[in-house]
Amino acid sequence: MEFLVQKAKARNPDAFVQLMESQMKHMYKVAWSYLKNDADAADAIQDTILTCYEKIHTLEKNRYFKTWMTRILINKCNAILNSRKEISVEENIMENQLWQTDYSDLEWNELLSLLDEKYRIVVLLYYSEGFKVKEISQILDVKESTILSRLARAREKISKEYYPELRRKQV
Repeated sequence: MEFLVQKAKARNPDAFVQLMESQMKHMYKVAWSYLKNDADAADAIQDTILTCYEKIHTLEKNRYFKTWMTRILINKCNAILNSRKEISVEENIMENQLWQTDYSDLEWNELLSLLDEKYRIVVLLYYSEGFKVKEISQILDVKESTILSRLARAREKISKEYYPELRRKQV
């Protein structure tokens, strides 16, 4: 990937397209995790690609491309969330059902839906995208200890939901 980043920095359009295509699944997962809406996720991804193209020359270390791009994507998602007025819960449920075709995706999305946004994005980046705690800390611009706390709280919430007998024993 670093080689593609280097070529993209040199304004090679084929390298940039290939680089973005290799990140599309990752970008969709992150954007959907934030926005819960295919159209908004597509807008965030499109804006991210444009920003990456315009600003790729500012990336200092090629190996951090994915972290840099993810940070841009999260900022775009936050901008969309801030501009939203109101979305009905029924519309979200219908849109979610349209793209979910694989049982494992349904289960993963159900699990993520149990979590507040601040926990959901950390779980997604850590477990689904394979980012390390330090990288997530950089992407979200929060302390590593906060990321570790959010992961622990998310695991606890999921555990209580999937294993209700644990909840009764603790009461």
